Amino acid sequence: MDAMKQMYARWAAGDFGPDDQWGDVTAEPRGLDYLEVSADGVPAMWLSPHGADPDRVIVALHGGGFVGGSLYTHRKMYGHLAKAAGVRVLLATYRHTPEFRYPAQIEDALTAYRWVVARTETVALTGDSCGGGLAVQVALRERGAAALLLLSPWIDMDPAQTATSYEQSAATDLFFTRPMVQGLIDQYLPEGVSGLDPEVNAFHADLSGLPPVYVQCGGDESGRGDSERLAKLTGARLDVFDGQLHTFQMAAGRAPVADEAIGRLAAWVRPQLGL
Repeated sequence: MDAMKQMYARWAAGDFGPDDQWGDVTAEPRGLDYLEVSADGVPAMWLSPHGADPDRVIVALHGGGFVGGSLYTHRKMYGHLAKAAGVRVLLATYRHTPEFRYPAQIEDALTAYRWVVARTETVALTGDSCGGGLAVQVALRERGAAALLLLSPWIDMDPAQTATSYEQSAATDLFFTRPMVQGLIDQYLPEGVSGLDPEVNAFHADLSGLPPVYVQCGGDESGRGDSERLAKLTGARLDVFDGQLHTFQMAAGRAPVADEAIGRLAAWVRPQLGL
């Protein structure tokens, strides 16, 4: 997990490097194939374990603060999930800020999800960070997902960012500070759109119709408050991994704690998919 901490430390110092290097913290999973496709115009990638059930699919939406992340930064992490669960994953990307602002990202996520639903018997949703927030918004609009698997989801678009976890994790999470997250919100929301609008912020929506939800987060991350709040509102299963940072599952194949987290996700979602 040192690799994750080192990466966030570099980012906190302003050294971001090429976007695609983000995925270097993840080991290459074996025994699956990658196939890039267009999901009704949305760039996506099939992550297909050998012998996977063809009628069950997980749609994955990557993180990156809406400003970064790609199919290539996240294909390996979600590839580990696909392999552990024994099902195909369609990893979808979306238009980035600041060139494209809300609702472009949700529109792309919905398009990719609907493309899969039209072709598959049973579909679950997963996402990390802002991709987790998008997954919740898709589930609220479509009401047909079998399950939601959320990795350090970023849901609250309130510019005030009142969660006390920012103070609680100030010494351990040097990158995801309140001002940094507020800046991402400013880039995401166009003028006239409130961060409290239920179409933007699921904490202000009716969450009663969500499918079964499983949330994971790191005990040392400043965004932990969103995971805890969602679990309290929905009764979701919540696993907080002590000493871990935001989306620590990215270290899958290199860190035992990341592999354990992926294994828990896979074991939980298989029955939800009817497996």
